[in-house]
Amino acid sequence: MRPKLDGILETAVYVDDMEAAHAFYSETLGLKRMVAGDRLFAYDAGPAQALLVFHRGHTGDDVPTSGGIVPGHDTSGHSHFAFRISSDQLQSWREYLGEQGIAIISEVTWPAGGTSLYFNDPDGNVLELAAAPLWPNFLA
Repeated sequence: MRPKLDGILETAVYVDDMEAAHAFYSETLGLKRMVAGDRLFAYDAGPAQALLVFHRGHTGDDVPTSGGIVPGHDTSGHSHFAFRISSDQLQSWREYLGEQGIAIISEVTWPAGGTSLYFNDPDGNVLELAAAPLWPNFLA
């Protein structure tokens, strides 16, 4: 019998400019940085959730820690992830992103009734602000 998954604990994005990424994720989006290192910044993305911002090209080697080896990983190209928001925050986010000079590159109204706003971080990664419902298992 397959063990149960409890959800996604963390998601990652890879960037070339760590300081520009920190300014964006910390100052523009308001995420609190929990870890700062040469190859990784970790941000509080909500209860029991973390956004990992990795320095592209600096994460391919295994990393020994006191608790064990973290396997190397890397990616190229642009990544994607979504932040969950309430539908009553859509207009506030449209206005805020505009005030920050961040272009909304797409807005999608989903068949289930939810809405997504898409925009880019400084490295061109595609970020989404998603208001329920998008998926059958997406609870409002």
